[in-house]
Amino acid sequence: MNKENEIVVIGAGLAGLAAARELQSDGYQVLILEARDRIGGRIWTSHRWPGLPLDLGASWIHGKIGNPITRLARQAKTRLVETSYDRNIIYEANGSELSEEQERRLKRLKSEAYRTLRAAQDLDHDASVRKIFDQLLSRHGNSDDVRIMLNFILNGELEQEYVGSGEVLSAHWYDSAEEFDGEDALFPEGFHGVVELLSRDLNVQTGQVVTRIDWRKDPVRIFLRSQAAKRTAAPKDLEITAEKVIVTLPLGVLKRGVVQFDPVLPRPMIEAITKLGMGVLNKCYLRFPEVFWPDDVDWLEYIPVNHGEWAQWVSFARTMGQPVLLGFNAADRGREIETWTDQQIVESGMATLKTIFGNEIPEPLDSQITRWGSDPYSFGSYSFNSVGAEPRLRGRLARALDERLYFAGEATDADYFGTAHGAYLSGLRAANEIL
Repeated sequence: MNKENEIVVIGAGLAGLAAARELQSDGYQVLILEARDRIGGRIWTSHRWPGLPLDLGASWIHGKIGNPITRLARQAKTRLVETSYDRNIIYEANGSELSEEQERRLKRLKSEAYRTLRAAQDLDHDASVRKIFDQLLSRHGNSDDVRIMLNFILNGELEQEYVGSGEVLSAHWYDSAEEFDGEDALFPEGFHGVVELLSRDLNVQTGQVVTRIDWRKDPVRIFLRSQAAKRTAAPKDLEITAEKVIVTLPLGVLKRGVVQFDPVLPRPMIEAITKLGMGVLNKCYLRFPEVFWPDDVDWLEYIPVNHGEWAQWVSFARTMGQPVLLGFNAADRGREIETWTDQQIVESGMATLKTIFGNEIPEPLDSQITRWGSDPYSFGSYSFNSVGAEPRLRGRLARALDERLYFAGEATDADYFGTAHGAYLSGLRAANEIL
């Protein structure tokens, strides 16, 4: 890798693969450096359970109509199964299914919460979503029942969707992303089919950890450490050069400063990296010997007494015919449980399921658990708009420097941040800036 490269792409996630594929199809010589021992980045399909691929990272196409990932899925000839948030059951804290009156009450409170948020978006100063919800709670006399329901709405509707804690999620800008129409869809064979399609015939070097980028002069110098070299007695940093570099590092990695830029990035980019938030959404898959929950629903929702505690579960009984439940923990709760053992996480999730379905339900045969917040190559799941972080900051993060250094990744896309399609489109955008 001592030869000067035309273009080096850092990161083999959707953004990096999209950029490299676009450039290579136009005749450029492209090298992709990936720190992990696999491609895909935050797309990660596990094959640990034979015959049952599970996505530990991104799982859904969000809005099938007009979504570029839908087109890629067709090209990859991978199957899609639609899911719907309307195909759900909600359980209260004691495990009972909500009555019709309770559902109407929850619906009224949810409508009131969104009206309050929309009103807050017209104010001059931004505030956290939590502060707005606390104001609404105050109008209801700080009732414990209302507090529990508002926490359920805040966690299920906002923290699980945008992965930022309500304490820091921007009331002005939390929902500034655009959306595609249509239902959401899962990949029964895994999202990795799209990754394999995009990576076909590309030059990807895995296990290459970039440590520094000197970008002011031609050629750009990239310093990296091979994972294989780390296991030797005297590991040495490698150096390669390139005419142009596309950086697709996740926002969490940029925030940690684990990759040094020489010279340092311009102040507007530093401000964007500092102000934008990187959130956490962790998954806990539980595989059972049989289905003991309603098999005709997609979502099982639970209104916990403790904020964010196993409030959402996805059933794979209807969509994949499998006795598998997927529990989510987002934001503060998602970060908290990363310090627990797998056994503690499973026991905690099972306590909620036993509250709903009874102590006689079977124990899980196995589990698969993620810890995205402590992942050294992402430090989080995806980006969100924190208090004071206006969408224009993403444009700053996407700005090319001296026609040598380019940036892509979901955090750089103002229209579709936090999504797989946003990452893919950002890669195309960076490639087209070079073209």
